[in-house]
Amino acid sequence: MTDPAVALGALSAGVAAVGVAAAVVPPTRRLGPRVRPYTIAARARFGRGADATDLVSPSPPSASVVRVFGPPMVALVHRLGRLLERRSDAALARSLQQAGFVDVTPEEYRTRMAVQVLTFGAGGAGLGVLVFHRPIAAIGLGLCGVVFGASRLRGRVDRGVLDRRERIRLELYTVNQLLAMHVRTGAGPVQATQRIVDRGRGVVVDELRAVLAAMRNGVGESEAFRHAADITPEPAAARTYKLFAAGAERGVDLADGLRALSEDLRDARREEIRQTATKRRAAMLVPTIAVLAPVMLLFIAAPLPSIVFGSR
Repeated sequence: MTDPAVALGALSAGVAAVGVAAAVVPPTRRLGPRVRPYTIAARARFGRGADATDLVSPSPPSASVVRVFGPPMVALVHRLGRLLERRSDAALARSLQQAGFVDVTPEEYRTRMAVQVLTFGAGGAGLGVLVFHRPIAAIGLGLCGVVFGASRLRGRVDRGVLDRRERIRLELYTVNQLLAMHVRTGAGPVQATQRIVDRGRGVVVDELRAVLAAMRNGVGESEAFRHAADITPEPAAARTYKLFAAGAERGVDLADGLRALSEDLRDARREEIRQTATKRRAAMLVPTIAVLAPVMLLFIAAPLPSIVFGSR
């Protein structure tokens, strides 16, 4: 079996040889920069830019290395990202939006995950080779790096969804009460939403702001609220948005519905706090039992030999 250190040295020597060859023997100039000056008139006739000064300059030696190794690496990262994240683009985009990563596309997410997997996997394998000098250690640390790199970004998205859901639960009760107050005073669903957006801040306010932005772009009121109900991570917020969609379509009494949703949300929150307190109270008993129970058993069991056998 080939020593990993020897293989790593041979790979480094090969990369160095490729770099020296590219520096000593410049790559052949591409035909495009030579022909492009003769196509300026045609490009200008069809509305294309005629300035091609940046294309006639010779390419640096590193550009050839990028052209050779760039496409295979990009294809490898793309396939690895598809293998690690098998969800569809729509489902992944919804999860990213629920976690608050609105500027990250599904393709960027898969690319970042693949890059992290390759980086941590290579780092773990290199650590095993350089520190432990054992192939098994390199393989084990490489697998650990792959698992860590694959779960790191996915864990961030899951934590973002949970954090966003918790913040919506804390804010929704107050927002529903304010919306009910504005609706009770004669404001319509859109007008009440606009007042909350103008004066409030938070996750729920951001979702309502997105609803108003969709309406300004030509989306109907009911469709905008139903879309917000589909993408929100909190079921209670989805019920609120569906109520607004029904109010925009059929003109139902929103004030009583919002107050009822607020009461349900408060009762659910109270029950959740009660269950959490019960679990924490039970968890506090575990250290007490684990520490005191052995000591009590020792005190009880210590006089048993003298009682049974009569020895002192």
